[in-house]
Amino acid sequence: MQKLGQHFLKNAAILQEIADAVDVKKGETVIEVGPGHGELTVPLLQTAEHSEGRVIAIEKDRSLIAPLDALGKKGGSDLFTIIEGDALELLPDIVGKLHQYRYRIAGNIPYYITGKLLRVISELERKPERVVLLIQREVAERICAAPPAMNRLAASVQFWAEPKIVMFVSKEDFLPPPDVDSAVIILDPKKIAAKNRATIADGAYYKAVRAIFAQPRKTLLNNLSSMSGGNVSKGDIAGHLTSIGIAPGARPQDLDIGQIIAIANAPLWG
Repeated sequence: MQKLGQHFLKNAAILQEIADAVDVKKGETVIEVGPGHGELTVPLLQTAEHSEGRVIAIEKDRSLIAPLDALGKKGGSDLFTIIEGDALELLPDIVGKLHQYRYRIAGNIPYYITGKLLRVISELERKPERVVLLIQREVAERICAAPPAMNRLAASVQFWAEPKIVMFVSKEDFLPPPDVDSAVIILDPKKIAAKNRATIADGAYYKAVRAIFAQPRKTLLNNLSSMSGGNVSKGDIAGHLTSIGIAPGARPQDLDIGQIIAIANAPLWG
């Protein structure tokens, strides 16, 4: 039965490939978001056992907790912990309790939480070693976009992670089948340079992203003028853009991450 927007992957070969993509190293913890019936949990547990790691699964559907717990304890395994609740709310606390242990995040997640989950992960003070998610194909392709097809989602994710699509998954591989195809995406967090950390701390980078892509058809100059709230003249904005090598008439989709960071760090709107 489909609950909470979940579509359960039934292709065992793909499930194994997802577990392989997580690439758990010795002693690491895998946090699985939305384990469902445990389809992905089983290969993740096998991987964890071989790497002397463990799996922590967060499941919102109460009816699935007992079966998942039984699945984890099968064979007397102590590698598995199931936590009932909303991953969007619980993830920061769970990561905090891991202290300095390295961890990874994986999951076949409901499509509707993709954006929110990515935002939660982006805000974690200590990032995972890797994130592997099965998400809507179109969304995965948007995340991996580059100029001249940059977009707000890609700019938001690529600031903190390098994305890569591992494979596409047909809707026929799910039960019940969704309306669209899916994709497995890897996100490998970046080491953000110290000079750019302030753009996270004060929200400057994401503020810039929102302004730059507020109206994608407009020029960068017009969008940034709106961002300034009229406090900075278009002439000053154009002059600054030119000074950092960006044409004022450029379109948002033409920018790369480095250019967006440079705009976010501009002293014009502080």
